[in-house]
Amino acid sequence: MKTEQIESFSPEDTFAFGEQIGRQAVPGQVYTLIGDLGVGKTVFTQGVAAGLGIQEPVSSPTFTIIQIYEEGRMPFYHFDVYRIGDVEEMDEIGYEDCFYGNGLCLIEWANLIEEILPPSYTEIRIEKDLKKGFDYRKITLTRKEANQE
Repeated sequence: MKTEQIESFSPEDTFAFGEQIGRQAVPGQVYTLIGDLGVGKTVFTQGVAAGLGIQEPVSSPTFTIIQIYEEGRMPFYHFDVYRIGDVEEMDEIGYEDCFYGNGLCLIEWANLIEEILPPSYTEIRIEKDLKKGFDYRKITLTRKEANQE
């Protein structure tokens, strides 16, 4: 398990880090995005989309569960599973085609569906620390590999 921490001091920093992830992305990558409401998950995701060359507006698919963007250099599958009542609902939307497809997959609130996540993915955790300022965020990336405890 490899961990890396990034400090963001503004929404622009958070966006720029997401954009870097999008620029470096390769097909088949899966990222999970964990963080409380209001920490900047959507800003980060908008950055990822920009890094992939997606120009259409990106918002959190809270009510649709998944939003697929195909105009970039690869498909971008953006999940928000906050409203999932049961993991079986993921089968109904064909999650496997996205998780194991030829695009980049980003899953908000992925801790709610841990049992169906692929064996290898990168967790991105965004946390506030008000002692360091209102806009400060600590962004932690943890690479989870198959067969790790």
